Amino acid sequence: MNTRIFLIRHGATILTAEDRFAGSINVPLSDQGREQARRLSIRLADENLTAVYASPLDRTMETARILAQPHGLEVQPRDGLREISHGHWEEMTRPEVEAKYPEEAAAWEEDPFTFAPPGGESGLAVTARSLPALMDILHAHPSGNVAIVSHKATIRLLLSSLLGFDPRRYRDNLDQSPAALNIVDFKSPVRARLTLFNDTSHYESAGLAIPPFPGDRLSGWWAGTDQNRQM
Repeated sequence: MNTRIFLIRHGATILTAEDRFAGSINVPLSDQGREQARRLSIRLADENLTAVYASPLDRTMETARILAQPHGLEVQPRDGLREISHGHWEEMTRPEVEAKYPEEAAAWEEDPFTFAPPGGESGLAVTARSLPALMDILHAHPSGNVAIVSHKATIRLLLSSLLGFDPRRYRDNLDQSPAALNIVDFKSPVRARLTLFNDTSHYESAGLAIPPFPGDRLSGWWAGTDQNRQM
């Protein structure tokens, strides 16, 4: 096997700036998100992609179509690549969740891998569906360059599994900006090498801001709201 996976988060959406939970709901790309995807498509235009896969949600499919267009490829949806469902937290902001469901929010901050809000999914459940989807893609493409467009939590959970990180800390230790590019190289399905991570250098030519230092878009530890886990 000699397969390179371009693992990509979708572009910014109309809810990105509001930092609302929008895992399982459909929300379109914003104009900024489309520009991010367009700039990334220019960056990848000479990479000879052989296939493009995506989560079936609108924001990932639209991003993937923009990336696939220069290569003349059709986007292949895969349900296993969709974003984590936040259950009854969907469309709420983090402060709203913390105010309305303080015990749930605390449990999620402590262990987002095994905890799930009512009606939602745990990180473990997401890994259990997304990792087999990735393995199926690898077996279908034992060589070449393949683009996969997925979501923030799903990508971080996949990388935690592939690289042997503690999945309970995936929200603390890994970030994914809108339209971020990750490159994972495989010599076998069980041997992954992370060659590029959370890269947004394609933002620059579009005059878009470089991501700031991690803050409240990550876990409560980074935001400084979880006092029990401060250094």
